Amino acid sequence: MTAGIPEPQPPIDTSKPHPARVYDWFLGGKENYPADRQFGQTLPEETRGNAARNRAFMHRSSAWLARDGIDQFLDIGAGIPTEPNLHQIVQAITPAARVVYVDNDPIVLRHAEALLVSAPEGTTDYVHADVREPDAILERAKELLDFDRPIALSLNALMHFLPDDQDPYGITRTLVDALPTGSCLALSHGTADQHPELRQQTEKAYKKGAIALQMRTRAEVELFFEGLELVEPGLVPATEWYREEPAPVVERSGFYVGVGRVVR
Repeated sequence: MTAGIPEPQPPIDTSKPHPARVYDWFLGGKENYPADRQFGQTLPEETRGNAARNRAFMHRSSAWLARDGIDQFLDIGAGIPTEPNLHQIVQAITPAARVVYVDNDPIVLRHAEALLVSAPEGTTDYVHADVREPDAILERAKELLDFDRPIALSLNALMHFLPDDQDPYGITRTLVDALPTGSCLALSHGTADQHPELRQQTEKAYKKGAIALQMRTRAEVELFFEGLELVEPGLVPATEWYREEPAPVVERSGFYVGVGRVVR
């Protein structure tokens, strides 16, 4: 089952880089523009590998969550569809899974038809909204998901685009507090802990591209999981998180990742 695309569709500004389109370019996608590619080329070469390693974490964590019994997923900051996407991963395990994607980039909205191709037994939907309006997201999500049963909330490669003055911890807490017991938060977050020599170049490029960025330390990322029970192996670099064989190759990573369970 799929759902309709929201109307009206806002215009796409192709003159400025956008994180979702830059990430698409990193992953080898084609839904990006010269401004996105030019911006991407100013970043350290390792950034592209970090994007791929983060994407691999999304695949592993989503599959594990589905095998662990969760059949509802709320993916905020979904980005441009790149196969396999989250719904393809989880519905291959649980065909009846319900998946709601959320993003604020108009190009993601325009690709919602591709994103919404669900397994016949399941449901996918798309909400065009900004993570900085968590109450609005929850209001829409409650029309599509059953908040009396566990939900997996995905905040992958998103919160480092919210500096502290935009209250990223408060936004995360609002979203998590709405989840029932047994739900999980899967989060990945940019960091320079493993490659401090690249921090200055990265921050300079994002500032020039007028894209807000705040990479955080392990201790700062851990705060997003406050009050949650971290699933083993805890909060680790992207290539060190796995629950099933085969283990990924351990490489230096620009992301901390983790899954936390709601246990209240």
